[in-house]
This record gives sequence, C-alpha cells and structure tokens, in this order.
Amino acid sequence: MDKRMETKWPERISYGLSDAADNLVFQVMTTYLLFFYTDVYGLKPGAVAILFVVARIADTLESLLIGLMIDRTHSRFGKSRPFFLWYALPYVVFAILTFVTPDFSETGKLVWAYITYLGLGFFYTAVNVPITSVLPTMTQNERELTLLGVIRQFCGSSVQIVVAVFTLPLVALFGQGNQKMGFLLTIIAFGIISLILILNTFFHIRERHTIKEISHQPLKKVMQMLWRNKQWLIISVVIFLYWLVTSIKNQTTIYYFKYVLHNEGLVPWANSFTLAALIGVLLIMHLTSSRSKKKTMQIGIILAFVGQCILSIGVYSGLLPVLFGGILFNSIGHGIIVGLVSIMIADTIRYGMAMGIQAEGVLASTDDFGVNLGLGFGGLVTAGLFHVAGYLPNHAQNTATLHMININYVWLPLIIYIMMMAVLHFYDEEKMQHAIKNKHVAN
Repeated sequence: MDKRMETKWPERISYGLSDAADNLVFQVMTTYLLFFYTDVYGLKPGAVAILFVVARIADTLESLLIGLMIDRTHSRFGKSRPFFLWYALPYVVFAILTFVTPDFSETGKLVWAYITYLGLGFFYTAVNVPITSVLPTMTQNERELTLLGVIRQFCGSSVQIVVAVFTLPLVALFGQGNQKMGFLLTIIAFGIISLILILNTFFHIRERHTIKEISHQPLKKVMQMLWRNKQWLIISVVIFLYWLVTSIKNQTTIYYFKYVLHNEGLVPWANSFTLAALIGVLLIMHLTSSRSKKKTMQIGIILAFVGQCILSIGVYSGLLPVLFGGILFNSIGHGIIVGLVSIMIADTIRYGMAMGIQAEGVLASTDDFGVNLGLGFGGLVTAGLFHVAGYLPNHAQNTATLHMININYVWLPLIIYIMMMAVLHFYDEEKMQHAIKNKHVAN
C-alpha cells in the first residue's frame, strides 16, 4: 500500500458505511415499493406510475439543488460532511412514514404516498450526494481514491444483498401474516441502523483537499465548466442507463416469480445470487492495476450482458439453475460497473479542478441525478406497461401481462447494456488523466 495514503482504515470503513446506510432504505424502495403500493397499500399501477414519474422529476431537480447547496456551504466541517449531520434524521423519519398505511380513501392514500415519497426522495438526495462529492476532497492519491470507492461499493452492495434476501422474510416474521405491519416494522429496524451509520460517517471522515480560491465559483462559471467537461457528460449518461436497467430488473423480479413461476418464495433465493456483485466490486482493484477504468467498466458491461443472455435461456427453458447462473454472472458485471461510478465521477471532479473550478457538489449530483432519472423511467416503464396490459394485483394474470413481465425481465435489459457500451466508447480517460496530472486543460 502506498505510504503517502492519507486515510486510515477507521475512516475508510466509516466512509464505506455511508453507502450501506443509504442502501438499507434505498434498496427497499427500489425493489419492493412498487409491489408495496400495488399489492399491500392498494394503489392502482397507473397511479403509481405517475407518482414515480413526478417523484423522479422532483428528485432530478433536487440533485442539482443539493449539489449547489454543497458548493455554497461554508462550515468548519467542510462542504459535504455537514449534510450527513443535518439530514440523517429527516431521511429516516420520511422512510418510515412512506411505509405507514393510514386508512384513507383512495384519493387520501395517493396524497399520503405523494407527500411521504417525495419527502423521502429529497432527504435521500441530501445524504447521498455528499458521499460522492466528499470523495475527491478526502485524498488526491489515485489508488487511494479507487480503494475508497471500492470500499464504499462493497459496503453498499453487501447491504443491497441483505435487503434483497431478508426483507420479505423479515416482513413475514414481523407481520405474522399482516404485510402492512411487516413492512412498517422492517423499515423501522432498517431506518434506526441507517441513522447510526450516517452519523458515524459524519464523525469519522475528513475533507482535506479544498482549494479556497476555486471552491465557491459563480454558477455561470460552473455551468461553463460542466459543458466543457465532456467526460462528465458521458459518465452521467452511463449512470442513467445503469440505474434504468437496475430498476427494471429489480422491480420485475418479484412479479416474475409470483405470476409467471407461481412461486413467490423463490424471490429471496434469486436475490441471494446478487451476492456475486461483491465479486465484481473486489475485482476492481485488480483489474484497474493493469488497465484503465474505462476498459474495466467495459468488462463489467460485457459480463452483465452475458449473464442476462444466460438468464434468458433459463427463463424460456424453465431451468432454474440456468436462470440463477445468469443472475450470478450478471451481478458480477453490475458490481464492476457500479463500483467504478463514484471513482470515475471523482476523476471528473478533479478534471473540473484542472479547469479552475472546484464544484464537487454539482458534479457529484450527477450520480444521484442518474439514479433518480433511471429509477423514474424504470418505474414508468414497469408500472406503465403493466397498466396497459391489464395487470390485476393478487390475481392470475392475462397473457398480455405475462408477456410484459418477460419483456421487462429479459429483453429490455439486453438492449440497455448495448446502449451503455456504445455511450462509454466515447469516454476519453487518457485525455482527462493527462489534464489532471498537468493541472491544466487546453481551451
């Protein structure tokens, strides 16, 4: 390990646990909230589809807002770090309220869903954007940045798997046949743990690399830098596509096993194979030691595509071992892709500094922006297609709905992986790294 590295293991682990904290709630939302709204709370799929679109539009605007707030924060704790302290409790409170099910009319239920879900989205953004924006201020050492990004994603992916595998069993345990109570008690437990971990991050990390002369620039100059920062624009599109495919796959999984295979009990088993994402995350340090981050991410996309092809064979042959094998390979690829995201954004932030603008808040907001936009479109696609096909919760589905489930679960992801590879082709990492090392970008 490089002796010049500035962070120590307690700080590294505390940084990584910030993503674990967010994912305890976030993964319940992305994986089970559509199901909760339609099959537990009793909202119509079409109404949920509109809610998801409205929420994602709000969240994309909020991402930029939080980024701007970070870049204009003057605090003895730094620019990003205070957000963990200020917004941890509101985030957890709104997470719990989102899964409260008051006995309102249909309109009242929908209003409640809008208030709680939109509030949750704002506070999630407030505690999530700082995880990415704080990274390049913790160290400027290239390998240490990669290590911190890997630790973050390892912690985040580990919790994703915990949530995917144990949420429904916990709902069953806590609810004892009452899914409303089961979901509420589960999110309360996850929320308390999340609050503790977010506050732990605040107390243990430090911002070391803020250049006062360029850290609070006028918005006009920041926007000019964003337009010139082509690598940031490209990685932003890749992030959007990644979360689009993740949203579609995650939300459709429970519908596929419940209505196509008629075995909802297999969902935790299927989700347990996503544990392989940790393999992908751990491979990043090895792969990037001999190749660029761009080439490493391309390897991840190829693995995800191959895994999806294997999954499709399992779906149409009815062979569960093949299907689960496809999930495994796909998850390894996903681990590589998502593990590199914050690291590559950190590079674009440092690239912006080479242009004379330190705007880590706005540049980091693309991570959350991509998440929200991807999840919004993913929720719209899934809920919208189900609504058009005539989906009826807790009933045998018609042929059109079963066909839509298969399209979402198998074919749309394949198309999106191809799009990701095409967009990433234009990412010029060599040019960016040259500018970072020389601290100057040619006009």
